[in-house]
Amino acid sequence: MVRPKCDKKVNFCPKYKEFKPEGCTKNADLVYIDIEEAEALRLKNIENLSQKESANRMGISQSTFQRILVSAYKKVTSALIGGKIIKLNEK
Repeated sequence: MVRPKCDKKVNFCPKYKEFKPEGCTKNADLVYIDIEEAEALRLKNIENLSQKESANRMGISQSTFQRILVSAYKKVTSALIGGKIIKLNEK
């Protein structure tokens, strides 16, 4: 039995949807960041909220917020270290 997915609240509209390392080609590898992952990064690192406060803002459990945040950190780290393009994936 599959658990139903809940809607996650995202309270910002990104100005940019793509970030590229200087000098990279159009053929560079892409890393897709979901809008929920971007919101998790924003709440935790820019708004400086705790995981509990961030999860409440997004309308999800703290453990779900943690999973989203870990996924976002891995993707951003992979892009930074590997010189990949980061694209925002707005579902």
